[in-house]
Amino acid sequence: MKELLRSTDPTILAFASALLEGEDIDCFQMDVNMSILEGGIGIFPRRLMVRADDLTRAERVMHDNDIPLGR
Repeated sequence: MKELLRSTDPTILAFASALLEGEDIDCFQMDVNMSILEGGIGIFPRRLMVRADDLTRAERVMHDNDIPLGR
């Protein structure tokens, strides 16, 4: 798995996940538990991961929808 997106904004992560699912690109959010432990203050970013084979397509989807990758 490769990191596609890093953000502290859960709405961006949800939108990006929905876009990827619409393109049949599997994705997985990492660091969700860490952000819960912080108490919801948003200092630890979550990462959105995709398969290495899908990374280029996923980056294109993010770029086409003006979603910053935050890496």
